[in-house]
Amino acid sequence: LLLVVSGNTAPYINMTFVTVPEDLQLGEFAFQLTAVDVDHDSLTYSITGTDAFYFSVDSKTGNVTLRNSLDRELQARLDITVVVTDGINDPVSKRITVIVEDRNDNAPVFQNLPYEAIIPENLTVGSVVYTVFANDSDTGTASKVSYSIEGVIPDSTENRWLFYILPNGNVILNGSLDYAKNTFYQLKILAKDGGGLLHNNWTVQQSSTYLTLHIRDLPNLDPRFLNEPYSGSVPENCALGTSVLTVTAVDRDTGVNDEIFYSITNTSVPFAINDTTGTITVSEFLDREQLPSEEVLLEVTAREKNLDIYGQVSQTSTLVTIVVTDVNDNKPQFYDCSLSSCNFSADAQNDFRGSVIEHSSARVPVSNLSIVTYDPDKGINSSYDLYLQGPNANAFTVSPTKIVGTGEVQILVLNSSAVDYEITHVMVVEIVANDTGNPTDCCSTATVTIDLIDSNDHIPEFPQSTYYLSVMENSPDGTVIAPNITAYDPDSGVLGQITYQLFPESMRTIFTVNATTGAVLVQNGSLLDRETRSTYYATLQAKDGGDLVGTTLLDITVLDANDMAPVIIGSYFISVEEGQNVSTRIQAIDNDEPDTPNSQLGFRILPGPYSDNFTINATSGELQSKEPLDREALEDEQGQLVVTVEVYDHGVPQQSTSVNVTITVGDINDNVPVFLQQAYEFSVFEDSPGSLVGDVEATDADKTEINSRISFTLERNGGSSNFLIRSSRQGLGYYIGRLFVDPDTSLDYDTLTQKFFSLVVLAENTAADDVGDSASVVVVVNILDVNDEPPTILASSLQDVRVSENGTQQGLGRTLIASDPDTNHSLVFEELAVACFKGESSAGEVCWDWFVLAANGSVLVNGLDIDYELCDTVVLTLRVEDLYTEKGNRYSQNETLRILITDVNDNAPYFLAISETFVVVPEISPVDLTVATVRATDVDSGNSGVIVFSIVSVVLVQDDGSQQSFENLFKVVTTSDQKIYIGSIQVASNLDISLKGQYQVTVEASQEPVHTAQTTVNIFTVDQSYRIRLQFLTTVDEVQSNSESIKL
Repeated sequence: LLLVVSGNTAPYINMTFVTVPEDLQLGEFAFQLTAVDVDHDSLTYSITGTDAFYFSVDSKTGNVTLRNSLDRELQARLDITVVVTDGINDPVSKRITVIVEDRNDNAPVFQNLPYEAIIPENLTVGSVVYTVFANDSDTGTASKVSYSIEGVIPDSTENRWLFYILPNGNVILNGSLDYAKNTFYQLKILAKDGGGLLHNNWTVQQSSTYLTLHIRDLPNLDPRFLNEPYSGSVPENCALGTSVLTVTAVDRDTGVNDEIFYSITNTSVPFAINDTTGTITVSEFLDREQLPSEEVLLEVTAREKNLDIYGQVSQTSTLVTIVVTDVNDNKPQFYDCSLSSCNFSADAQNDFRGSVIEHSSARVPVSNLSIVTYDPDKGINSSYDLYLQGPNANAFTVSPTKIVGTGEVQILVLNSSAVDYEITHVMVVEIVANDTGNPTDCCSTATVTIDLIDSNDHIPEFPQSTYYLSVMENSPDGTVIAPNITAYDPDSGVLGQITYQLFPESMRTIFTVNATTGAVLVQNGSLLDRETRSTYYATLQAKDGGDLVGTTLLDITVLDANDMAPVIIGSYFISVEEGQNVSTRIQAIDNDEPDTPNSQLGFRILPGPYSDNFTINATSGELQSKEPLDREALEDEQGQLVVTVEVYDHGVPQQSTSVNVTITVGDINDNVPVFLQQAYEFSVFEDSPGSLVGDVEATDADKTEINSRISFTLERNGGSSNFLIRSSRQGLGYYIGRLFVDPDTSLDYDTLTQKFFSLVVLAENTAADDVGDSASVVVVVNILDVNDEPPTILASSLQDVRVSENGTQQGLGRTLIASDPDTNHSLVFEELAVACFKGESSAGEVCWDWFVLAANGSVLVNGLDIDYELCDTVVLTLRVEDLYTEKGNRYSQNETLRILITDVNDNAPYFLAISETFVVVPEISPVDLTVATVRATDVDSGNSGVIVFSIVSVVLVQDDGSQQSFENLFKVVTTSDQKIYIGSIQVASNLDISLKGQYQVTVEASQEPVHTAQTTVNIFTVDQSYRIRLQFLTTVDEVQSNSESIKL
């Protein structure tokens, strides 16, 4: 007998995983659920599981769309269970994995901020300055970070190429550093990833940060002089040790500020310098006339005490001009030369010889004399008087009688009758040059021997013995001075014919005479200069045909034209300390004719920036300041002011000369530093040695670098040892104090009693003699907590959890507790792994979605399909993360939580398949004979899995198709073999041998309290001669493949 049964086949799911990009937008298509149904039934789709909330599914089409945003960096793999039903068979489910594909949605993040370093200014080119690192949590090329420098502060072409950055984040020095140019640099670092897809576009993510580099000053610069150029004046013959002026140099390495020593480099100069103060004094006797020039040029060297970083001497030089002013200490001397070719360095001469014709007219000059007088003093100190003395002084006179500096001297006939050859052939006079301004050594003398020349008796005679003529200086050549000057000669004929000629011959270069008419004219007007010579004396000779001559004196006065501008005597460079008045006299002369408006001088101040601050006496030239001078009121960096004085005459046209009076106002330290704020408050994170806290600013109103230099220090108190301050010059008199945490100090917020420090910063003027020249300000530094401690999970919350199977226990199973000592933290629990065990063996992935660890530490029972029979122990590996961690480890140690599944009697017993065919022979089947067996089991554990068999009914189906029920015909005995329970069906009473057919015995397997299962066992009745043959209509392979749907 064979019964073949066929039915509808359940669908099956033919997918194991899908991929979804993490930048998928909400509502967009994610993937397609697919299942195969051989019966072509309509399928209904759904999804379940811990991660199912990310998606929505169209139950009809299986199209899955995104419901909640994805982030691969938070969860790269999702697990969902796909459920498919055809409405006929039981639903079919399968767990599939959703792989979240990476997209370039993260920019690089710089680590270990802030970036700050201190580097020496002599750092070699190519050195690594600093190493930055940025991490990109994306994958592939999107995680590969490249670096570049986008900008440098201070910004300049040179600074933009001063640094470059390597692919590994090393910042390299590409040029030379100089503290004097820049004390710090701030580099803008750009980090870019390698690019990747984002929303189907190729996207490159980037971020930037700043690297601050502080330059440490080293002794590599030479010193420099302040207030250049230097000039001063000192009178000749002054006492040795007289102070002239002071030079000042400072170390340009302001962070080093080495001691300076001074010296004069050039040799053979009459000056010395104090090697520490820079004061220049007179070291040798000064004689202005013996010096090559009245200006002495000194080369002064300033040298630092210590060698520079190269082992070389740090030094610099400057030029100092010292004017040696004149003192009237020389008397005039006589020289035998012409004015244009005199050598005054040769010895002076005291004896001269000349000649004159006897009885020459008064003021006729002695011929053959070249006398020049010279006084080497300057200006009015070189003025002297001339007069004659000696046995024949009454017969002659000297011209001129007053000379300034250098002049030609003539001896003129004064008494014509006394000049008589018949009385004496030789006459002697002594010229006296008297320097009235030098009473101690006033005079020089020269002896002049005059040879008299005998004359003829019949000479032409002029009507006048002297003709007084005048001519304007600079007159054009040919100008007529006198139209005719004629002489009378009583001789007749050739002897009475007169020709005219000028003497001495030197006069002929300047004047000329008409040989026939006697008219006197200008020969060379360019030589007529009243300031050089105001009067000329010439002899006009009238010569008759017999070579007898008569003479007359021409007294030619050169008239003054106002053609000479005033001459300034000396130069005017004045040095004065601020707070003092200035008074000086402007000296000038005018070489135009004395005691005339042309030489009368006046003084006035020309308009200028400082003209209103001074007055000048218009007559004497005395220049005075109206009030004491203030160095801080001057805009000039060297402290110099210039007043222009104009010296003018009263002639027509008026002539004038201007002179600059340069006044250098020396700075004195009369100002104290001033902070720009009354108080400062900064914040700094804990555990940041060497970090910049903040800057304080102070100014000093003094105008020189040495007097306005400010040094910052910390006043000692309980917390000052944790900090240090560095001074940095920002400009003249403007400094900042950069406050840092001591590099050797690590402040711990958690151990501090007070979370702030109150510091006192002092700003001291380093040039001040008085230590009280300082200012102070209170700086409050708040210490900020850094999230640098890892979180921990409370051990008591990790004790075993017991959960009943089959969803009998829902919701919260356990709340884990974590702690973090940092003040600012955000703790999130994270599940790392799930392990499923049945006894000591792994249960695979069956339990992966039974429990959910929420971010707040709640362990939630997630499903109704918890099955003790599949898995009795679940082990969660977990940790807690502090999202606010700034430094150190952000994760706790990995911990495990064991969840024990409690068995529930939730399974009915079931019979095992019967492979035997049972036959009973009534004739030979006694009571208690076992004629058939059934087997059953229950997957529940303990008493819940105990099975008891009983016989529910016995029906005989006879061969003719009729049925008959029996009671107590059979009985069943229950035994067990481990978890398999065996029901032995035995004969309970004698069988009726006349009945032919099969007994259908229904056996029930029951389990307390309510679970049961039944099966029917067919027992065929045969007699001893009956043989049964079973004939199958299908092959063995077909039977085995459909064994689940075949029921006997």
